[in-house]
Amino acid sequence: MMSEVALADLASLVGQETGVSDWLEITQDRVNQFAEATGDHQWIHVDVDRATREIGGPIAHGYLTLSLIPYLSAGLMRVSGVARGINYGSDKVRFTSMVRVGKRVRLRQKMLACEAKAGGVQIKNECTIEIEGEARPACVAETIAILYGA
Repeated sequence: MMSEVALADLASLVGQETGVSDWLEITQDRVNQFAEATGDHQWIHVDVDRATREIGGPIAHGYLTLSLIPYLSAGLMRVSGVARGINYGSDKVRFTSMVRVGKRVRLRQKMLACEAKAGGVQIKNECTIEIEGEARPACVAETIAILYGA
């Protein structure tokens, strides 16, 4: 269930988990589409037969996993009073485990900071992409966004 918070109250969430997404299956089709979009056709991602023989099956691109953060976070929290938001970047991105095609991932998000910036509110979240049934996450990234009031 999506939580709701007012833009003026965002700072009260610093240090707290702000949500956990639903699971999303990583399909070969998604991996192939990402390869087409980025030009990264390395065999470990797109050559199913070779990847199965040599490494036990194809794996998702690390940057595909990272790029899922906006999609997975969209259903976690609604911030009222926002006219627009921008992606300001990321700090400390780490790919800590491979995501094999067919596995499911989800996002666990925690707010690390919230402060006034550039006429809006800058928030930093710790985004952990978990892999179902595995102890180590696929990715841990600190993302930064600026939200502007209506």
